[in-house]
This record gives sequence, C-alpha cells and structure tokens, in this order.
Amino acid sequence: MDSMDLKRVVVTGLGAVTPLGNTAPETWENLLKCKSGAGPITHFDASKFKTQFACEVKGFDPLAHFDRKDLRRYDRFSQLAVVAAREAVKDSGVNLETLDKDNVGVIISAGIGGLETLEQEIKGYNPERGPRFSPFFVPKMISDMASGFVSMEYEFRGPNYAVVSACASSTNALIDATMLIRLGKASMIVAGGSEATITFSAVGGFSALNALSTRNDEPEKASRPFSNSRDGFVLGEGSAILILEELEHALARGAKIYAEVVGFGLSADAYHLTASHPEGFGAKLVMRRALEDAGLKPSDVDYINLHGTSTPVGDISEVKAILDVFGQDAYKLNLSSTKSMTGHLLGAAGAIEALATVKAIQENIIPPTINHEEGDNDPEIDYKLNFTFNEPQKREVNVAISNTFGFGGHNASTVFKKYKQ
Repeated sequence: MDSMDLKRVVVTGLGAVTPLGNTAPETWENLLKCKSGAGPITHFDASKFKTQFACEVKGFDPLAHFDRKDLRRYDRFSQLAVVAAREAVKDSGVNLETLDKDNVGVIISAGIGGLETLEQEIKGYNPERGPRFSPFFVPKMISDMASGFVSMEYEFRGPNYAVVSACASSTNALIDATMLIRLGKASMIVAGGSEATITFSAVGGFSALNALSTRNDEPEKASRPFSNSRDGFVLGEGSAILILEELEHALARGAKIYAEVVGFGLSADAYHLTASHPEGFGAKLVMRRALEDAGLKPSDVDYINLHGTSTPVGDISEVKAILDVFGQDAYKLNLSSTKSMTGHLLGAAGAIEALATVKAIQENIIPPTINHEEGDNDPEIDYKLNFTFNEPQKREVNVAISNTFGFGGHNASTVFKKYKQ
C-alpha cells in the first residue's frame, strides 16, 4: 500500500487504574504532584523477602465494578483492564448504539497475565486428593483474556488478541493497533495493557534476578532512575487503555482528539535474556526507526518518556542511545521516567507511559523523574541532559516519544504528535 493511502491514527479516549489513581485524571494529577505509588506489600506476607514493597493499586474494590458471581471468571489483571477500558470508552464519547462494532478491535496485552490465578490453583493442588482445578483456571490465567472480556462486554468484533513481549507488550499492542487502523482493517481499537503480578512468585523471581530495589526502609524513594544510588526497579501493577481511532472516523463523530500517533519503531537487542545492550544498540535502532516512520528529524522531538527502570545497566544504555540518535539536539529535550512514581508495570508499562506522553502533549507539561538527590550523580550519565528531576516542567510539547524495552531484547517506541488538521 502506498504511504499516501495509509489512514491517520489519533487518540480519542483514555482510561487507567494505576498505583497513582483509579482513573486516568487522578493518575495524571498525581504524576504532576510527584507522588510515589510505592509502599509496603499488602497482597501477601512479604516479611521474609529481600524486597518487601511495591507499587500496588489502592482502594480498588472489584465488587464495585463486577457482580460477585461473575468475578469467579476474572483474574485481577483482567479486572483492572476492564475497568480501565470502560473509562476509556466512556471518555471517547463514542455512541455505542450507532457504532459499527464489526470494525472495532481490542488489543490489550500483558507480559505475564494471570499469575495470581496460577499460584492459587497450584497451591490448592493436593496430589493425594487428585486433580481438582477450577474450570475457570485456564481462561483466567491466559494473557489474552483481558482483550476477550472487553470485546465480549461491548460486542466489539474487530481484531482481538494480545501481544506478549515482556515489558514492551502494551507498546506493541498500541503499535499493532496503529498498523491495523492505518491499513483500514479497523476504524477504532481499544488498546493498552494490564498487569497484576505483585505476588510471591513474581517478587521472589525478580528478586532472584537481583532486579528489584531492596530499599525497604524508604520504599517511596526506591525508584530513582538515573541516580547513582539506584539499585533496581520497583514492581507495579495496573492498567492503562487508549482508544486509537482512524482520523476521519473520529472527525465524523466530533470526537475530541488528545494527540496523533505518527510513528513507531521496533527492534531487538539480540544480546541477553534480561539485560539491555550496554551500548544501547537496539534502543538506537528503535528510536531511529520510529522517527523515520513518522517522517521527523531528531530536532523535531520535544520530550521522551524514557523506559528508565532505575536499574544500573539499563538507565545508562538508554542515555547512550539518546545521545547517539539525537546528538546535540539531545540537550534540548525534556526527558523523564514516570516509573519513578508508578513503579514498573511490566507488560502494562508502555500503555501507562503512552498515556502520560499523550497528556504531556495535550497540556504542555512534562511529568518529572522523582527521587534524584543533589550530588547523587552517576559518572557514566551526562547530567547536562534535562531529566526533569523532581518537579514538572512547562514547555510546548508538539512531538514526544515513548520508549519501552523488554526482557529478551524487545524494543518498541511510539511517536505522538499534537494533532493539527
């Protein structure tokens, strides 16, 4: 298909359930307030674990959203996704009575999926008693079920699946949705991610990798991307959903438009199970491809929402990649890692960070990287770069990039732009 025939894609709805709030506006407000979502783990007894804190969703009552009987079918990650999707669909203002539901898709990803359900079923297994498992075990656990539930609730019969690429999963969901809409395969797609893995096996597993911060005495200060004292990421949970829509479809119904999706990039590090390439080769490639797809120059970009997990190697490699791709223009950018507040939502990270990026464009304000202390500088990081430390910064944001990099070397970047006719 000729590039002139590709459809334009815009964002027309937002929804979120995160460690910073149970709605998208509340989450955004607390990002600008520099609030940390971290605290002691309450989902299970973590007293014997090296890491005893995480960024949990707070005040979320499933019974406020689901019938008690129906809840037997939903793992927590699906609950969060459905609630966020409901908010996003409502926020889009679409008329569900007149909408052509054959052309509306759902792509909601999870890096891990129903881990809580898996743990419960395995713990309940007694070999002497014989195999007694819930009939909902498998459908609750599998990563595509959040997409399935949203599709069934709204009778959306377009493309429906999940993408699994570790921490890049929900960015890949947004990219797949963009491609399908560009090609005319759907007029609207409910896209994003959800994750609920604050469980004993996830915390234990990531601890065994030495991936998690162990700052148990000050959990709210533990996620400190680009600071010398960073010691690992903080596990988070939640969901974020964006309504992506073909531009003419959105204009025809008078939809509000948050931003336009103008480009994306995909690459692989081809290097290591869990570590990013130390020179950021995959990160360089993915950002260059994203800019090329968008038809933009490095100098056109105003803001990058960084992957920025607060791990010793990952933060350095991303900075190296940015300096290589953007050159002197890197010093004109605002950079920030909202993981410093939300924690790392794994497969849902890209979606919540895309939401923050879109809001930065809409409101011309950069959410910060919190927890950086004066003098806590890594000698391998160039602090002439503007990491937007500790407070939001107002500036005109016309073009912004959201980066996500996953275990296995999966890299995905999305380019958003202020919508102009």
